[in-house]
Amino acid sequence: MKLASLVPEGAIRASLSAQQRDEVITELVDALVSSGAAAPKLRDDLVRSVLEREKRGSTGFGRGVAVPHVKHKSVKKMAAAIGLSAKGVDFSALDKQPVYSVFLLLSPEDRPEDHLQAMEAIFKNLSKDTFRRFLRQAQTEKDVRTLLDEADNHLIAG
Repeated sequence: MKLASLVPEGAIRASLSAQQRDEVITELVDALVSSGAAAPKLRDDLVRSVLEREKRGSTGFGRGVAVPHVKHKSVKKMAAAIGLSAKGVDFSALDKQPVYSVFLLLSPEDRPEDHLQAMEAIFKNLSKDTFRRFLRQAQTEKDVRTLLDEADNHLIAG
C-alpha cells in the first residue's frame, strides 16, 4: 500500500497550530473533513472515537511519532492526515518524549485487513530514521508529499 495514496490533497498540516494532543487530533480530523475524505457531519463523532481510542492506550509510539487511528462504521474510504509540530506535543508516548510527527488514520470498520496494511505501510516508514528526520524537517505540504512519493518508490534508506 502506498503512503501517498492514503493522504488526500489538503490533509497535510506542515505546521500544526494545535499544541495539545486532543487539539492536534481535532485539527487533523478537520483536515480530513476539509479534504473531502470524511463527511462534515461525522466530524464530532470521529474526534470522539479517536480520543476514546487514545484513552485505551497512547498511540505515541516513541521516536517523536504518533499514529492515532480508528475504524469507524461511517467511514467509507481509508484516509490519513499528517501533522507536524515544531515544538512537540505530549502524546503520553511510550518513551515519554514529545511527538513531532502525527499520522491520523481513519478506516472503514468493515475492512480490517486494509486497516492493517495501511498501519504496516505507515510504521514501515516511521521506523526508518531517515524518513522520520526528513519528515520532521519538512516545511510545507509539498515537502511532505515529495517525501511520501520517495518513500513509496523506495528512495529512502533506513
